Amino acid sequence: MKHTFDSRVFLFFIIWYSIGVVLLTFDLVPPWLEWANVVFLITSGLIAMLYFYRSHAMIPGIITISMIFIFSMTIESIGVHTGLFFGEYSYMMDFGPKIAGVPITIGFAWVMVLATSHVLAAPVTKKIPRLKGLAYAIYGAIIATSLDLIIDPVAYEVKQYWVWHESGFYYNIPFSNFLGWFILSFVLHLILYIFFHRSRGWTNIRSPFWEFRMVLLYGMMMLLFMIVALVNGLILAVVLSLTLTVLYTGIYLILKGKTS
Repeated sequence: MKHTFDSRVFLFFIIWYSIGVVLLTFDLVPPWLEWANVVFLITSGLIAMLYFYRSHAMIPGIITISMIFIFSMTIESIGVHTGLFFGEYSYMMDFGPKIAGVPITIGFAWVMVLATSHVLAAPVTKKIPRLKGLAYAIYGAIIATSLDLIIDPVAYEVKQYWVWHESGFYYNIPFSNFLGWFILSFVLHLILYIFFHRSRGWTNIRSPFWEFRMVLLYGMMMLLFMIVALVNGLILAVVLSLTLTVLYTGIYLILKGKTS
């Protein structure tokens, strides 16, 4: 029953994702359907939550989800009101209900970012003899931040989901945004390591079903924005993101093959 429910949730996401690829790529989203972006972000976050929930006991899973959601929403709220962490920016699109000035969909998105980057980064602890937690947190933060190398150029340059009040060297996005992504991701990965890693390895490995789908989800998110970026001529973002996605996935598969 559990896997039947999980499969149906993921199938719904696949269908919604496939429709979204077409609509976003060819700019076919009518004003009355803009709420579809909210459903997409919430659904991607929900399946990431299912990963955390299924891969450990119930209480640790709920604590993990709550911690990522609340911490990321708090930092985003401070950022949007003060310009700290990510630089000064304003939302130009309605992403649904807000808490302290931040759409709740952003919290769901951060759970997705952490779940996918965690799964891809976790195997490195098997190959690092010392300072495993630090190596994992740095690598996980790099993987997470790499998502923003394709998300932000599309969201800002193409879709105008939000606008920056200062410029930068990479598609006019301030460097502070990527630094903020890295720092927030690093802190959250470090917490995940403390929470889930013991001397014998990771404790949250009870769901191969969802672990594989987190790797797939990372690639799908990258692919969606790469397609939109390619159609709109953001070649540097596409090449960089494709290279990094292949690299991270390759490292994951190699390390999983050696440690399984």
